[in-house]
Amino acid sequence: MVVRSGFRHLKKALLSAGAVVALAAGLLSGVSAPSQAATSQACDIYAAGGTPCVAAHSTTRALYGAYNGPLYQVRRTSDNATRDIGVLSAGGVADAAAQDSFCANATCLISVIYDQSGRNNRLTQAPPGGFSGPAAGGYDNLANATAAPVTVGGHKAYGVYVAPGTGYRNNNTNGVAKGDQPEGMYAIFDGTHYNGGCCFDYGNAETNSRDNGNGTMEAIYFGNIKVWGYGAGNGPWIMADLENGLFSGVNQHYNANDPSISHRFLTAIVKGEPNHWAIRGGNAQSGSLGTFYNGVRPNVSGYNPMKKEGAIILGIGGDNSVGARGTFYEGVMTSGYPSDATENAVQASIVAAGYSTSGGGTPGGTLTPGSSISLRATTSGYTDRYIRHQNDQVVTSVINSSSSSLDKSDATWIVRAGLASGSCVSFESRNYPGDFLRHYNYQLYRQHNDGGSQFAADATFCPQTGKSGQGTSFASYNYSTRFLRHYNNTVYIASNGGSNTFDNATAWAADVSWSVDQPWG
Repeated sequence: MVVRSGFRHLKKALLSAGAVVALAAGLLSGVSAPSQAATSQACDIYAAGGTPCVAAHSTTRALYGAYNGPLYQVRRTSDNATRDIGVLSAGGVADAAAQDSFCANATCLISVIYDQSGRNNRLTQAPPGGFSGPAAGGYDNLANATAAPVTVGGHKAYGVYVAPGTGYRNNNTNGVAKGDQPEGMYAIFDGTHYNGGCCFDYGNAETNSRDNGNGTMEAIYFGNIKVWGYGAGNGPWIMADLENGLFSGVNQHYNANDPSISHRFLTAIVKGEPNHWAIRGGNAQSGSLGTFYNGVRPNVSGYNPMKKEGAIILGIGGDNSVGARGTFYEGVMTSGYPSDATENAVQASIVAAGYSTSGGGTPGGTLTPGSSISLRATTSGYTDRYIRHQNDQVVTSVINSSSSSLDKSDATWIVRAGLASGSCVSFESRNYPGDFLRHYNYQLYRQHNDGGSQFAADATFCPQTGKSGQGTSFASYNYSTRFLRHYNNTVYIASNGGSNTFDNATAWAADVSWSVDQPWG
């Protein structure tokens, strides 16, 4: 750890710490702190602590109290038209209604995540690297713009849903730490959406999208891979991706003090300075931060001094490894090593922002796990048809008060927390306990849960506002551009246009919009 000398520097540090502590106290108590605290957001707090943001990314809200610019850009796949999505007011929450209007009856992708710091460190589609990307020309996929709905302060917003193959990057940044320069970073993730793929990262990476050796990265990692490093329990863990190693502490592999952590909204922090770094984390909806590591650089050659290059990545590894999944809501990178007091104040402001899950526009909270429901088509002429299983296949049938008790039970599903992600849902058969709605080769079946990760992914669906403007649409967890659709009375996961007959764009928005009704069974 670097020791700073000189009374002048000590006095400045003490004054900054005092300002941050006062700001944190105001946020936590609900009592007005100094005048700037009334509108202070995360980056205002970092600046008050002497470690200003050099990058500030969020699709959900402003990270400066005075910010009134665009948060992100969406691109409509039908015509490649784009629209910037801003905030409802300066320092406020995203204008999700603008996105919903622009993307109505169409699929939109998040094409740009703007940098609110003024340094133009925006994130765009990651280019090919040491690992080639899955899209044309080796570029990574872009996130579906409606796949991660939430509310912030009671207002609807959308996060960045990273399926394997999705990634964002900026290899030509301004002001991001290089070499052994000090920096800090935090991100808000969905702590229930992760896997063991490499690597769901946010932070500092190589500028050529290649593995340039130990110490050329410093990024937050979240997931449960154990190849390079891990902590206590079965994961997931917050770790630091320092290139050629995911570190949970000073040791190369296991470190007992880094806990498994999976809050629905998770604050994750990594920070580093010469021969000193730390991991912190906590619940973004309540409480304070914990410190999981605070000490010297790893006891492996190549990490002291660091050789950071200053690119910024999201959802991928430094060499463009694209096997990970996760959900990102906001994150920043700073110039300088933030104090714990500054980060504690930032955590208080995050809690005050009011992150919460969204029901995707469904009535009455009927998608609450444990509820029994029936799913009714909203397409004109088919509104008497419900999703039901029949001889293991999943179809739509007319169900009404005159239907048999068996038909009514076949059309009734028990909502469960998503088998692959608690932010989504799975549907268990009412009359075949342990059997779930699951896609296979794009068609839906009722199958018994075998406990495997593939089944869990295939049986998980993420609710969104109905694509037709009514009801709820359910995106496939592992094919996020495909939604539950009825076509010729059979149920598929279908995209809006494609080579399969059931991907036909005609009536797609209506066919993928469902009314979540009271159960028949």
